[in-house]
Amino acid sequence: MGNVVIGLLIPLAGTVAGAGCVFFMRRALNDTLQRIMTGFAAGVMVAASVWSLLVPAMEQSGDMGRLSFLPAVAGFLLGMMFLLLLDRLTPHLHRNETRAEGPESRLSRTAKMVLAVTLHNIPEGMAVGVVYAGLLAGSGDITAGGALALSVGIAIQNFPEGAIVSMPLHFEGKSLTRAFLYGGMSGVVEPVFAVLTLAAAGFIVPAMPYLLSFAAGAMLYVVVEELIPEMSAGRHSDAGVVSFAAGFALMMALDVALG
Repeated sequence: MGNVVIGLLIPLAGTVAGAGCVFFMRRALNDTLQRIMTGFAAGVMVAASVWSLLVPAMEQSGDMGRLSFLPAVAGFLLGMMFLLLLDRLTPHLHRNETRAEGPESRLSRTAKMVLAVTLHNIPEGMAVGVVYAGLLAGSGDITAGGALALSVGIAIQNFPEGAIVSMPLHFEGKSLTRAFLYGGMSGVVEPVFAVLTLAAAGFIVPAMPYLLSFAAGAMLYVVVEELIPEMSAGRHSDAGVVSFAAGFALMMALDVALG
């Protein structure tokens, strides 16, 4: 059980470590570096969605024969709709944007920026939670190494995300400590939703393929709706695409090597 707790906390550690960059970097992140970091995060999330979530979901439905794709498709679409709903109901502000999304709110610009990152950390927490739930349930398609690979992969892509939150806040006038705290807080939602998903999956083990693909759909919604536009914004550059490929390759390698 101790390994499970560590696995659930590893992604948060990545966010906190990234937010800590605000204490060491004295200049704001330039656009190219931000595109590289965003592209890398997108690559990791896509690979994790495929190798760690969708493939195991279909393998667990193998006894359905040619219809083994149905739970994966249904869960995937539900995950997409879930994040779409959260996106519409939560006031948030994306990086480099001046107009907030979601309903009208009196929340501060800082709060809306933190909420934007918090929103896309929710599916990552769910992904880790459901994979560890499968491990505890004795699913043969999910190994301890594979679960650890997912946690480590998400922690790696959370590192630049923590920096992307904390550093702009500091250069907009927040103190170093406050910018760090806001950056770290954006990742707290991950272990919270991981525990909630783990608890729910424990009661509905037969629904595991749906939960795995649900988390995949939610993660890919974030990639398509937020990360890909951000990595491609501004002057044309291949930096985001190259870093996307690097992130995808790293996550794929981790999943195969550790799984």
